[in-house]
Amino acid sequence: MQKSACLVVDSRLETLNHLQAWFERWYYSLGPEFSWVQGNIDRLNIAVAEGFTNAVRHAHAHLPLETPIKIEVQLVGDRLNIRIWDYGQPFDPNQLQEPEPGSLLCHGGYGWFLLRRAVDRVTYRRQGEQNCLEITQYRHQSSPVR
Repeated sequence: MQKSACLVVDSRLETLNHLQAWFERWYYSLGPEFSWVQGNIDRLNIAVAEGFTNAVRHAHAHLPLETPIKIEVQLVGDRLNIRIWDYGQPFDPNQLQEPEPGSLLCHGGYGWFLLRRAVDRVTYRRQGEQNCLEITQYRHQSSPVR
């Protein structure tokens, strides 16, 4: 059983299916003591997809398609951390204005806010020449254990 894994992919939206299949294989490989992860898997899949597609569409929009994006997953006690690393320009997510419901249906704009609501914690930091989006889900007392 792996409690951590890493995947490096290129900056193509078509890679999302490969990324999600990899993530699915990883979380299904976890033992029954980590069934709480599977209980949160829909929200985690949304978070991974949003984080990855934001890196491709925004951070790497003007970079070569071969520019890598690294995804790390790690279980630490009662916490799951997902880190998505990209090489885009830094940005301040606190400067984003939350769109009015229904205002951007054709152009997007909800991803960051959807991501923040899907999981317990989302942080963003710049480290060297890379951005790191960290997505954290905690095991809650009400999470099912098989």
